[in-house]
Amino acid sequence: MNIRRIIEMKGKEPITMITAYDYPSSRIASESGVDILLVGDSLGNVVLGYDSTVPVSMEEMLIHIKAVRRGAPEAFIVGDMPFLSYEISPEKAIENAGLMLKAGANSVKLEGGEEFAEIIRRIVSAGIPVMGHLGFTPQSINLLGGHRVQGKTAESRAKLLRDAKALEDAGCFSIVLELVTEEVAKEVTESVSIPTIGIGAGRYCDGQVLVFHDVVGLSQGEFKFVKKYADTYRIMLESVTQYKEDVKNRIFPSEKNIF
Repeated sequence: MNIRRIIEMKGKEPITMITAYDYPSSRIASESGVDILLVGDSLGNVVLGYDSTVPVSMEEMLIHIKAVRRGAPEAFIVGDMPFLSYEISPEKAIENAGLMLKAGANSVKLEGGEEFAEIIRRIVSAGIPVMGHLGFTPQSINLLGGHRVQGKTAESRAKLLRDAKALEDAGCFSIVLELVTEEVAKEVTESVSIPTIGIGAGRYCDGQVLVFHDVVGLSQGEFKFVKKYADTYRIMLESVTQYKEDVKNRIFPSEKNIF
């Protein structure tokens, strides 16, 4: 997979993207044949136990990108630029984006619309592909006041359309639309020549992305826009509980487990 192929898929073949945060999840995701692996700053919530993505650092992102690359050497990997890694200045944004590529990412993703168009343009000019992110932007959760669906008002709709066009003009090769009404997500998708990838944005985006832990059932939360394909949490809990019981009852280790 490469940038050109991703852009060519718009309107022709749905793009599949899933998060991966470590060596085992990236191996599974890569072997499944998913088009794009996203090392999301959602690892803050899912893997590190933070309350939001805001505390995630560049150092943490780089560690996880390296692990994902080791597990999926041939995959197309997008790395999330964490909070305050690109907002301060174009120079800092380019430096941090470059560190992500050196760690193994093929491109970076950053949140925000037309207010970040110049920074995106500068990153792209440095030879670093950028995926945009509009709608609900988790790094701005304190400003947005929680997980709120975007596009419900005329003002919100107009801003999403302006932002999408600004990101396209700045050089983004695709845009994630998160928690956007289906009607507006469809309108945004039709208004730009680059692919849109939805998460909680309905059926008319050019692709879909979900969190690995949600898909396999490791997460305990229930979200309307998520489809859980397994209950891995229950399976793992039962396995560990059985191990504990076997040790307590001197069943493990057995004769076949010793040298």
